[in-house]
Amino acid sequence: MFKHAILASVLFAAMAPAFAADVVRHKIPNSTFPISSAVEVPAGKTLVFLSGVVPPVADANAAKDSAQAYGDTKTQTVGVLTSIEKQLKGMGLSMGDVVKMQVFLVGDPAKGGKMDFAGFMAGYTQFFGTQAQPNLPSRSAMQVAALASPNFLVEIEVTAVRP
Repeated sequence: MFKHAILASVLFAAMAPAFAADVVRHKIPNSTFPISSAVEVPAGKTLVFLSGVVPPVADANAAKDSAQAYGDTKTQTVGVLTSIEKQLKGMGLSMGDVVKMQVFLVGDPAKGGKMDFAGFMAGYTQFFGTQAQPNLPSRSAMQVAALASPNFLVEIEVTAVRP
């Protein structure tokens, strides 16, 4: 009986790499930019698609329909990513499980109508590429003409993989 248990353990250990296939994140060659150039998700994993998330009110003392209520691009990015993090946590996932991100940025009137990519990155790097959470998603960021509210500068949608 003991020999059978050992044999079964050895066989299982030999097969373990097939069962332990993990997400592969390809870094951008010769770059420290905090995104993956590509992400591979092995067969058998469950993909979770989160709808676009827009910023919450950041300043409750500001007029509800004002740009000040939502803040600048960095503030909105942190608010959106905090909301995504909370939604993922409620599903048993984390920001480390995000494999794809699409970012929609509206031109900031304070920046001459151009998207504030630096402000976005200042918020983004609080959640991705940190020592606590080094997993980087593949990502697209684009400027769009408008979002659902004229005060929104940021909307983000993500795809996560269930480990």
